[in-house]
Amino acid sequence: MKHSDVFPLRGLYAISDGPRTDLLEACAAALDGGAAILQYRDKTADHERRTHEARALQALCARYRVPLIVNDDIELAARVGAVGVHLGEDDDAVADARARLGAGAIIGASCYDSLERARAMAAAGADYLAFGAFFPSPTKPLTRRATPRLLCDAKVLGLPLVVIGGITTDNARSLIDAGADAVAVISALFGARDVRAAARRFADLFDTPSASQP
Repeated sequence: MKHSDVFPLRGLYAISDGPRTDLLEACAAALDGGAAILQYRDKTADHERRTHEARALQALCARYRVPLIVNDDIELAARVGAVGVHLGEDDDAVADARARLGAGAIIGASCYDSLERARAMAAAGADYLAFGAFFPSPTKPLTRRATPRLLCDAKVLGLPLVVIGGITTDNARSLIDAGADAVAVISALFGARDVRAAARRFADLFDTPSASQP
């Protein structure tokens, strides 16, 4: 499968861990540290606060020239002018997001441990595919587990591959070497004492040759 205009995603994919009182400051630190893309993730039902935060993050991301993706909520993404949306298996279809957000929107899809789902999401028009969890995850401790081999198999789909689930600077390299284009991080980034420094360490992994390379 070949996509004519593949979204050039590479690097640290920061996913916010709200609600938190210092959300804007923490996300600014992640962007300052080198995050290539930011996802606003907040599973609460506080419509007003989520709209306010997403709008503020959209303005922040625009200053850094980094895409803002909204987790799950197509209407919120449209309302605040976010670049795109990330969809899980229980969310709306890629086609619905494309119809609402437009041809230029970035639409990501969670594929968990399933190459079959990845093929379906690529065929539906997703712009990137996310797999995981690869390691025990404090955010989703009961989620199904993926393997590095899945990344090798998914490369033929021609889309950027994002890995998620318990990723740290100590274990991310093995996934990058296996074919990951971006590492999605929540706890190891936004739970760090120095968010900017943590972001820089993750971003640097993409600028440092693998030990297996000559």
